[in-house]
Amino acid sequence: MAWQSLSFLTDAAHAEPICDALLEAGALSASIEDADAGTPDEQPLFGEPGSVPNSGWTHSRIVALLEPDADIDVLLAEATAAIGLSEVPAYTVEAVEEQNWVQLTQSQFDPIRVSERLWIVPSWHETPDPAAVNLILDPGMAFGTGSHPTTRLCLEWLERNVSEGCTVLDYGCGSGILAIAAARLGAGRVAGVDIDPLAVDAARSNAERNGVIALFADSAMPVAGEYDVVVANILSNPLRVLAPAICVHVRSGGRLALSGILREQAEEIIAIYAQWLPMQVADKREDWVCLEGIKP
Repeated sequence: MAWQSLSFLTDAAHAEPICDALLEAGALSASIEDADAGTPDEQPLFGEPGSVPNSGWTHSRIVALLEPDADIDVLLAEATAAIGLSEVPAYTVEAVEEQNWVQLTQSQFDPIRVSERLWIVPSWHETPDPAAVNLILDPGMAFGTGSHPTTRLCLEWLERNVSEGCTVLDYGCGSGILAIAAARLGAGRVAGVDIDPLAVDAARSNAERNGVIALFADSAMPVAGEYDVVVANILSNPLRVLAPAICVHVRSGGRLALSGILREQAEEIIAIYAQWLPMQVADKREDWVCLEGIKP
């Protein structure tokens, strides 16, 4: 029996409230899309949580997944009434057939060649080049599959800057991909930290899968000491706030790489980190930059 996918239009002011109301009324999921996507009126939204410059898309499309036997008219009437709408919007419904969702998700991730000697290989794939440094990765519920430009920038930076036996800290480790890459590239002591316990679990599993010994912690507190190399691939807002906590772990003469930064944010981040060490743009890809610096 197929699930039901409900779709209707609303405005920016009502998009989030109607999603919440749909979930309260029994929807399995509810999401907001730009109704003008793919047209000249498409409205790009850029920013990080809490910093998006406007409240949403002027023309929003709500897509909700419902149980096969859900009464759509009753559910939608309850949701609209809950947020004070006097009319139930016109809607469409499509059937969503049962699928092997795990297999479908895995099919979206293929091995990624980072460089001549470095590959990222999902755990369910064969390694394309057994002689290469293959990072076997299962992201699980953690950020970091290696496909995002910021991750690629950091991996390329690590390949250029990790020396045999050096110490490395991956600040905001996600799936652990950068810490694991550092270890496979010859680093000695390797550590990673993330605020998300699920990320730490994924990182530990991936490290074991790659035969890597690394310390992963779910808060900054257990991480102590200074490192030869520190890399932080997060977003500009946490990079601003965490600057003192990140820089304190870079030893004198040590190297720092920061990514997750849009081109237009680079100058501000460089200015903030100048209190501890001079930074400059190391590389760019698409709209993203990687910054690097050496601590005096």
